[in-house]
Amino acid sequence: MYTLPNNLWYYNIFIDNLKQFFKLILLFLFKIYYNILRGCDNLKKMLLFILLLTISINVNAIDIKENKIKVSLNKCIDGDTAKFNYQNEVIKVRFLAIDAPELEHENQKEEPYAYDAKIFTCEELKQAKNIYLEFDNNSDKQDKYERYLTWVFVDNELLQEKIVENGYAKVAYLYDDYKYTKILNQKERIAKRHKRGIWSNEKDNSYLLILLPFAILLILLLLLIGKK
Repeated sequence: MYTLPNNLWYYNIFIDNLKQFFKLILLFLFKIYYNILRGCDNLKKMLLFILLLTISINVNAIDIKENKIKVSLNKCIDGDTAKFNYQNEVIKVRFLAIDAPELEHENQKEEPYAYDAKIFTCEELKQAKNIYLEFDNNSDKQDKYERYLTWVFVDNELLQEKIVENGYAKVAYLYDDYKYTKILNQKERIAKRHKRGIWSNEKDNSYLLILLPFAILLILLLLLIGKK
C-alpha cells in the first residue's frame, strides 16, 4: 500500500502558509511606503486594502499551484467521484486513473457493483481522519466537466489503490505516465486473479494458453500423417 509521508505534507503546508505570509507582509510594507509618498495617513483605508487583498487570495485559492492539499469531505457521489471542502470552497473531484461502475442516472442503467463501489468509497472517506489530494504533474488539473483530477489519500493511504484492489474500479483514462499507475495495474491484476467485485463474472481463459501448445502439436502430427 502506497502511503504519502506525513512530514512531506506538513512541510508543504508550512511552505504554503509561509509564502502567503511573506506576500502579505511585502504588500503591506509597499502600501505604507506608497501612503507616505502620497502624504496619506488614513490607516483604515490601508487596513481595508490588506483585508480585501487577503479575501481575494482566499477566493482564488482554488487556482491551485501546490501538488498536495488538505481537504475535508463535503459529499460522496459515487465510486470515483466526491466533493471536498478546500479553503471555504467546495471542489468536485474525479479520482484520477480509475473508472468505477456507473450509478443509474438519466438514460444510464445502473452497472453491476456500482452501488457497492459507492458504499466502499464513501465509507473510506467518511471514516478518514485526514484526506489529502495530490495533483499529478503529467495530468490535466480538470476534465471537460470542470472536475479536478487528483490522487486521493485517506489517512496516508492511496484510495484509488484500495478501490482497485477490492474490485470496485478498473484502471482507466491513462493519457500519460501517471505517478501511481504501476501500483494500480498490480492491484488490478490481483483483483482479477481473485475475481473480486467487477471481475467476479470474468471468464478465466488461462487454460486455453495451456492447451495451445498441445493443439499445435496435434495439428502438426495430423499434417505429417496426411502426407504419408
